[in-house]
Amino acid sequence: VQLVESGGGLVQAGGSLRLSCVASGRAYNTDIMAWFRQAPGEERYSVARIDWKGKPLYYRDSVEGRFTISRDNAKNTVYLQMDNLKPEDTAVYYCNKLPLSATTIWGQGTQVTVSS
Repeated sequence: VQLVESGGGLVQAGGSLRLSCVASGRAYNTDIMAWFRQAPGEERYSVARIDWKGKPLYYRDSVEGRFTISRDNAKNTVYLQMDNLKPEDTAVYYCNKLPLSATTIWGQGTQVTVSS
């Protein structure tokens, strides 16, 4: 079981990035998937969630209207389109399936840095 996040980078405020999360090892087609982020010194928390059919279930208030979560089950991939990025979006972004458990394995994440 492996989750590989990619697509992060350095972008100016107001810019866009598209993150990808490829799952391997088993199919995630029937799982609720989520994107999380963790800034230095802060806890990791969910910013967006999507059901197995591709319906977004949740956006954190601070990203609502700017981030869009989607998935391609044929490719076992979940995406996070991030527009109008702000410096406070700077964090390492991770994906995973829900619900989390004591045995949840995390990938390396992808760093997003937004300069002002």
